[in-house]
Amino acid sequence: MRDYRKFYIGGRWVEPQLANTVEVINPATEKSAGVISLGTQADVDAAVAAARAAFPAYSSTTREERIDLLKAIASEYQRRIGDVAAAISEEMGAPAWLAKGPQAALGAGHLKTAIKILEHFAFEEQKGTTLIAKEPIGVCALITPWNWPINQIACKVVPALAVGCTMVLKPSEIAPFSAQIWTEILDAAGVPAGVFNLLNGDGPTVGAALSRHPDVDLISFTGSTRAGIEVAREAAATVKRVHQELGGKSPNIILPDANLEEAVTRGVRAVMNNSGQTCTAPTRMLVPVALSERVKAIARTAAEAISVGAPDREVTIGPVVSQAQWSKIQSLIQVGIDEGATLVSGGSGRPDDLETGYYVKPTIFADVDPGMTIAREEIFGPVLAIIPYEDEADAIRIANDTPYGLAGYVQSGSIDNARRVMRQIRAGQIHINGSPPDLNAPFGGYKMSGNGREWGEFAFHEFLETKAVIGFEPAP
Repeated sequence: MRDYRKFYIGGRWVEPQLANTVEVINPATEKSAGVISLGTQADVDAAVAAARAAFPAYSSTTREERIDLLKAIASEYQRRIGDVAAAISEEMGAPAWLAKGPQAALGAGHLKTAIKILEHFAFEEQKGTTLIAKEPIGVCALITPWNWPINQIACKVVPALAVGCTMVLKPSEIAPFSAQIWTEILDAAGVPAGVFNLLNGDGPTVGAALSRHPDVDLISFTGSTRAGIEVAREAAATVKRVHQELGGKSPNIILPDANLEEAVTRGVRAVMNNSGQTCTAPTRMLVPVALSERVKAIARTAAEAISVGAPDREVTIGPVVSQAQWSKIQSLIQVGIDEGATLVSGGSGRPDDLETGYYVKPTIFADVDPGMTIAREEIFGPVLAIIPYEDEADAIRIANDTPYGLAGYVQSGSIDNARRVMRQIRAGQIHINGSPPDLNAPFGGYKMSGNGREWGEFAFHEFLETKAVIGFEPAP
């Protein structure tokens, strides 16, 4: 049982201002795995004050000093990576291979990438007689989700540290264990007091307080579009910068010349990965109407090969994160059935051999009309909607007929065809033929999927202000 009731403020572990605790539930067992405190406005004020006090000194550190700090964090992270993976597996039910692999490894990846970028990043540029200077924006409030916990913490905290910002992190109260380990890592690595602060709490209290706080210069939020709208509303009165990475309903266009077996199987696996709890998951598979029956058969086989079970077993996917999430997914599966989509695989309820835990059957619907609920709402579970299209223009129209624009996928036997279609998809990141993630590529969305970009050099710019010094050089 983990006991994480203290907050990390000003370089020390401190008691919360008010004793208000909540249990963290292990989604694989439905039992308590630990306890955390929920913060208040007073805790937010203390954490922001610590970050504000630390900003003048930390923002004046040299590039070399910050590189050394990131290297120390990376070394300590590597030493504790097993603890990080264990925390992720316990808090969100990720199978061991996923927790130890992609989940924990992304933290190390973002550190390595940022160190390399920082070595050569241009903080100043001369434009004639004017100097363009990039300066740290100030105190940053970072609100992160539960689905890829360390990834989202690292891709905010690391670039903020790299450019000289100070910060307050509020991780998800549903999956806060890995954030605790992350904080212990930063403390051991020697992050100066007040530069990084950790508060646990819920969105309506701590999240809202951070969003509207007058001494917070930037808020970076990852989560649902609904919650992102509330963050923006709270932040509006202080005109702070708001960076959001929100929901998605990403299209996966399989063109007629694609290797159908390979493309469909890969698409099914991509949706089911992390129990479907990935905002960029290709949850709308668009296929030529003439190939629909073949696609159904391939998809059914691919879904049946996905094993579901406890994190300590050799399974493909574990549970979803909570009872609330499980119930939402179940209701949307039933809506898909009620609205007349063809159930190819899976369906309502838990897998037959799993009575305890928030497990969902890998579910595939076919013959889905673009107007159906399951084609429009972000389900955030292992549920795929297969939508037939008439021709390429129809596929592109369906792909863009969504309020979201986070990611898109194109499968084709011709790279030229894929590139042509890719240019017409309104989304922030496009993957061609199963291309893996690139930590240097900008990550973020169009439309209601958010604004701003994370990952790589593009993340640095989110945490910087631009100053123009006119007459820095005398006129010739």
